[in-house]
Amino acid sequence: MVITYYGLSCFKIESGKLTLAFDPPSKDSDLKPPRFSADVVLSSLNHPRHNGLRELPGEPFLISGPGEYEARGLQISGTPSFHDKESGNKRGLNTIYTVVMEDIRLCHLGDLGTAELDAEAIEAMGEIDILFIPSGGEDVLDPENAAKVINLIEPKIVIPMQYAISKSSIKGAKVDELLDELGEKGIKSEEKLTIKRKELPEDGTKVVVLEPVISL
Repeated sequence: MVITYYGLSCFKIESGKLTLAFDPPSKDSDLKPPRFSADVVLSSLNHPRHNGLRELPGEPFLISGPGEYEARGLQISGTPSFHDKESGNKRGLNTIYTVVMEDIRLCHLGDLGTAELDAEAIEAMGEIDILFIPSGGEDVLDPENAAKVINLIEPKIVIPMQYAISKSSIKGAKVDELLDELGEKGIKSEEKLTIKRKELPEDGTKVVVLEPVISL
């Protein structure tokens, strides 16, 4: 499995000839949509920065909300959550996705805005191998609350997203602020993460920071 970060909450996940995309921005946003082709595309939030389902080349299977899906041999679950601390009354709903690929359980928290996850949501996620978590604050989890969610879910690997990227319109807290909350020092960003099931950590949580591929 190869994971590449495209800024904000957009990721490309490759498994052999199969490509999955999370949250590509649309052409109506202030970000340029990525140009890779995908087989399955998921959107966590109906917002131009996250809902570019039809921007990617090819004829992908499109998913944009809660439910149970089977697409291109993947089992995908979408769990409803909130984009704010006021039960969605301020910014609406968000979808948390879990996907099993190569026997690795991925969880993408989308634009999660609250650390108060109910027992039903936690149960729906299951035991997470790789967690993609927002940490920039403003309308998503800030570093302090992101750390709380990581400690609650206890994934084997955590990949921060939606943090500030210099010289871009993506603002908020820097990724270093989350690393400080987690007590992590000396972590260098990587261009992409290539990993197999047998390479997952056996104990604790490993933090992986990916260098965003983004057109400014």
